[in-house]
Amino acid sequence: MSIIRLLSIIAIAACSAVAWFVLGGAITLRSQEGDRRFHQEVAGNWGPVLEQTHPVLAHETPGASGMMRTFAPESGMVDVRLRHEPKRKGLLWYRTYAVDFHAVYQVRNPTPIEQTIHVSFRLPAEGARYDSFELSFGGKATDRAPVDGEIRKSLRMKPGEVVPLEVSYRGTGMNRWTYQFEQVRRVRDFVLTMDTGFSEIDIPAGSESPSDRARRGNGWRLVWNYEDVIGAHAIAMDMPKVPNPGDIAGRMTFFAPVSLVFFFAVLVMVSLKRGVDLHPMNYFFLAAGCFAFQLLFAYLVDLLPLLPSFGISAAVSLLLVTGYLWRLAGAGFARIAAAAQFAYMVLFSYSFFFDGLTGLTITVGAVVTLALLMFFTAGVDWSSALRRRRNAVPPPVPTAA
Repeated sequence: MSIIRLLSIIAIAACSAVAWFVLGGAITLRSQEGDRRFHQEVAGNWGPVLEQTHPVLAHETPGASGMMRTFAPESGMVDVRLRHEPKRKGLLWYRTYAVDFHAVYQVRNPTPIEQTIHVSFRLPAEGARYDSFELSFGGKATDRAPVDGEIRKSLRMKPGEVVPLEVSYRGTGMNRWTYQFEQVRRVRDFVLTMDTGFSEIDIPAGSESPSDRARRGNGWRLVWNYEDVIGAHAIAMDMPKVPNPGDIAGRMTFFAPVSLVFFFAVLVMVSLKRGVDLHPMNYFFLAAGCFAFQLLFAYLVDLLPLLPSFGISAAVSLLLVTGYLWRLAGAGFARIAAAAQFAYMVLFSYSFFFDGLTGLTITVGAVVTLALLMFFTAGVDWSSALRRRRNAVPPPVPTAA
């Protein structure tokens, strides 16, 4: 192994890194263009983020004709059922969901006189679709259409009279469901029960944590109980994260040069230890075999699910590299190379399926690689292993006797 040959291998790894960066940029561009094209389409079919607001009540201020005073319901019991139904478009998954909403609020006339109480119930998102929508106030249903995203209903009530306000509907949305108290300063006797059809629950920052939770089938039953709260925060639930093929393929591609450096380092050390003479052109073909992994994966995910695409791409790359080294240096060397490629190219890439584990995986792999290389090369004479090859002196021409 001469210095020039070692520099050639480094140059091949650098050129391979450029090719991976170009592929990663192309994948990122495809994902961004697809998101611009499909986001509005999915939002139009399923609806945007749904934010249900607490109903607002109003009555005329006694002694001040024409002036309205707002107030909150006396109590509220809300049942919400969320079903995560993600939809895939191109290289992206969209976190769409369906919601069944049912609420019963108790409305009290807070004045000492008979009053007309006005209810304003704002729909979660204007323009979204709501199936089986029903609103009744004091047992009287309304068939009015929304005005500026609100359903309005009025009822004449006696002093201190309490009547129910009942609302139910089925809707669909994306990413997050929220229940807001933005127009209510004080919330009393309010209970919201949420049943999720999924186990991965994520309470967004700035929203209230449930006061009680329990497993229910494949999901959770979460309860928020506000006995008497001033400044109540929103109740919200983020839909579970779905691995996006475009995002995973892009990150795998950008980090592939790191895996190739580890893989080449093992090949160089093992070849020195075993006396296998690998030419820079051999490293060029090995780099191409590794590059085939991310290249094939980037385009298979358009046609196949994520894990089958990953498995097929990894198997093809392993067969290319292992088969090539088998013919070139024998079965023993090929088995070592296959183990190294599986560890650095396949397992490192698989760590991108799990958020937060990639950096730790690469760090552990680097430390283990360093330990193994230090152990197996401790007896190598580097002065002779990396000496420059001198031109051999031709043997003397024999003379006739």
